Amino acid sequence: MSNSAQTSAGSRIRQLLDENSFVEVGAYVTARSTDFNMTSQETPADGVVTGYGTIEGNLVYVYSQDASVMGGSMGEMHAKKISNIYKMAMKMGAPVVGLVDCAGLRLQEATDALHGFGELYLSQTMASGVIPQICGIFGTCGGGMAVSAAIADFTFMEEKKAKLFVNAPNAIDGNYTAKCDTASAAFQSEEAGLADFTGDEASVLSQIRTLVSILPANNEDDMSYDECTDDLNRVCPELAGLSGDAAAALRSVSDNHFFLEVKAAYEPSMTVGFIRLNGTTVGCVANRTVSLDETGAKAAEYDAVLTSGGCRKAADFVNFCDAFSIPVLTLVNVKGYKADLCSEKSMAREAAKLTYAFADASVPKVTVITGEAYGTAYLTMASKATGADIVYAWPGAAIGMMDAKSAAKIMYADEIAKADDAVALINEKAAEYQKLQSSAQAAARRGYVDDIIEAQDTRKRVIAAFEMLFTKREDRPDKKHGTV
Repeated sequence: MSNSAQTSAGSRIRQLLDENSFVEVGAYVTARSTDFNMTSQETPADGVVTGYGTIEGNLVYVYSQDASVMGGSMGEMHAKKISNIYKMAMKMGAPVVGLVDCAGLRLQEATDALHGFGELYLSQTMASGVIPQICGIFGTCGGGMAVSAAIADFTFMEEKKAKLFVNAPNAIDGNYTAKCDTASAAFQSEEAGLADFTGDEASVLSQIRTLVSILPANNEDDMSYDECTDDLNRVCPELAGLSGDAAAALRSVSDNHFFLEVKAAYEPSMTVGFIRLNGTTVGCVANRTVSLDETGAKAAEYDAVLTSGGCRKAADFVNFCDAFSIPVLTLVNVKGYKADLCSEKSMAREAAKLTYAFADASVPKVTVITGEAYGTAYLTMASKATGADIVYAWPGAAIGMMDAKSAAKIMYADEIAKADDAVALINEKAAEYQKLQSSAQAAARRGYVDDIIEAQDTRKRVIAAFEMLFTKREDRPDKKHGTV
């Protein structure tokens, strides 16, 4: 093993992989540039440890940058080593995990380093949708390396030392680190939405292991199944009370209550993540109106609306699931779009991307309407009209153009204006409208809902639906790709 492998870079690999499973590749590679007195520089492994090993017996390829060698900067041979790992991973159909601690482009190698960066971007692009790409950031990830991290499917950040930026906080006009640390894990996870998971170094490595263990190895060979030790017919009596907290609801229906949430800190009104159903990994998208703490009390509340950030978060997740043939479960509780000046700048575009992602996905898609489902926001959330294979609704679900009282006020405005008891008339007309147009029963009569199920039976009904959809095949128009 190279000298570099004995440093923190090698230590992270050993913590990440199964014990004694790591095999180093390219241990003797060093920088070959002779400019700027580089011949006198010691560059063991050229600042990056590369190789392969296993996580819970599953083959993975890994690179880990060594900040003790020229700051972990990206030079020509450094980049070539990472690109070589990508080539091997593509041949074998196995995930790539990058452990990043990089000062950026190696200035002494200039255009050679730039070309190496470009080759890395090309390798990542070719691998996108073919093998999972995971990036863990433990130190600096700036400039071009930040672009590499964004190309990856999932990005993890150590919560205190990790820094991710294209422009450093102090290089942004009118800003400085103490004012707004745009490179921090908190900013990148909560504001930018680029970091999927944060935590200390040990928890980040543990989270990466968990993620790898539930994902397919590649887009053709699904090795993400696990034996189910939970009751397939388990009733979830608590589920009706969890309709607002989508994370808690998904945890309730999942095998052994497993739920791995993605981008939990970003746009929490939209919940995305992975559960297990009958041992199969299932991707989940759900609207969230409350967050419950460990005691079951409300910790936070959110409007039942789609936000532009929430749509973008969900669209990216659905696209990943579709690329790797991961079935998608959607829990719907939404009454419209967020209405403010900031959202309006991108709301239509991001809602269109989410609508497109659901409609374009050819994987099995099951939707459960748990609360309100109004207007085109309902259509965006994997409705029957936009391609859901099976749609269930809980008995109290409301489905339609808008809530019944608002509809009654518009339809019967003249009568209400003349009525002696306007409130009573509104309630009467709203009840009539609810029964005829907005109830789960009304939607089921029209074929927009396949069945009305009790909340407590959701787990077994959803499992049965995905079992039925296991062999799904769907013809699509012949095209290179869409443009949304």
